[in-house]
Amino acid sequence: MKQLYQIHAQIQISGLQSDPLISKSITHFCALHPNGSLSYGRLVIRKSNNSLLSSWNNLIRGYSVRNTPKQALWVFLSMRGRGIRPNRLTYPFLFKACAAIGAIKVGKQIHTDALKRGEDSVVYVQNTLVLFYGSCGKINYARRVFDEMTMRTVISWNSIVSACIENDRIKDSMELFVRMRDCGFEPDEVTMVGLLSACVGLGNLSLGKWVHSQVIEKGLIVNCKLGTSLVDMYAKCGDVYCAGRVFDRMTERSVWTWSAMILGFAQHGCAVEALALFEKMNGGAIKPNYVTYLGVLCACSHAGLVEDGRRFFHEMQDLHGIKPVMAHYGAMVDCFGRAGLLREAYTFIAKMPVKPDAVVWRTLLSACKIHDVNDYSGVGEKVGKSLFELEPRSGGNFVMVANRYADVGMWEKAERVRRGIRDRGLKKMTGVSCVQVGDSIHRFFSGDDSQDACEGIHLLALLNGLNLHSKMVDYEQSF
Repeated sequence: MKQLYQIHAQIQISGLQSDPLISKSITHFCALHPNGSLSYGRLVIRKSNNSLLSSWNNLIRGYSVRNTPKQALWVFLSMRGRGIRPNRLTYPFLFKACAAIGAIKVGKQIHTDALKRGEDSVVYVQNTLVLFYGSCGKINYARRVFDEMTMRTVISWNSIVSACIENDRIKDSMELFVRMRDCGFEPDEVTMVGLLSACVGLGNLSLGKWVHSQVIEKGLIVNCKLGTSLVDMYAKCGDVYCAGRVFDRMTERSVWTWSAMILGFAQHGCAVEALALFEKMNGGAIKPNYVTYLGVLCACSHAGLVEDGRRFFHEMQDLHGIKPVMAHYGAMVDCFGRAGLLREAYTFIAKMPVKPDAVVWRTLLSACKIHDVNDYSGVGEKVGKSLFELEPRSGGNFVMVANRYADVGMWEKAERVRRGIRDRGLKKMTGVSCVQVGDSIHRFFSGDDSQDACEGIHLLALLNGLNLHSKMVDYEQSF
């Protein structure tokens, strides 16, 4: 920027500052160069009396991609105040800015403006519209924009697939992928990243392996982002071995890659491997982030390394300046709870700078049920009260407390809590489990016999019982 300041000073001395092409070049550098100053570019365009639309577009683009999306919208308002009309290059970055801050009302107004000017039918404007509505949780609007597109690109399909995944429409995202292939569009690395995210949402390892096979079959480049998605998918779908294989073969890794592998090890009880990988990461140039430390704290919890957990929790803040989020506090409570340090866990929660959520309290309540079933410490009683105050309409909390009383024979207290559930008209969320058979995933709800295969399942259980009984009879007769 120093050289630009000097050049601009010479332009001012020479009296060429009114040339709109010169202003355009200055704002282009300020907005799009990594070392450019957006504030300086904004000053230049504000002082110019005959600025070009492209100068304003560059500034809007610069603000939208540099994590200052609100400023992009202010620049747009200033541009309109000057009487300058936007074009098809203006709208995409405005929609990206609105998506970044969830400005649904402003985005709709800009959409209306684009509609009036006939720019809403441009493919790259429509692509960002899909992104905008999907990011703001308006998936039906995103589908409407997509369905009305007369021309689509791979980016169009990637945008709607990602929008469906972000809004938990996992089944829709897979159906759209099939449609994409049927329409003759070949998926790219971005498509595969989205599909792997869908596999994580479904918890479907077989589908994830199929996506990986498509990556290999099509010869796609496993870049850092795609490789990280593969590691994350394998780890979260239960195959930590394959996650490690993919991780080891990657030539380029980001902090997210390391974090996904560390967290994967930790969540599968491989605490030693998680901490060893963390030490290896610290030996390189990559600095850990909040996800990395979440994996480290989970590893300490599973391995019973309370002192190490304390050290890492303080190191995260003091050495790296990472502010703990609720998940970090929950991991520390779990670490104390698994070790039976119930009073220490309760004191830790009481000293938290943020209000603990229900998950943190339930974590400690579960630990109380294991390590202090008779509640000699009195922590369980306090935790139960805190849960009732925080979530007075959650039937699951009442059931947990009632079960804790029942486990130690306090039937009157257990019945009193259960009566409270009935009096309040509360219901506990039905328990559900999933079983994968071949290529299909079957979900079973507690007390629900509506599955088509239930009769076969009950028959199989009966046959297994009879088989066991006959073997026991044969065994007794042999003596």
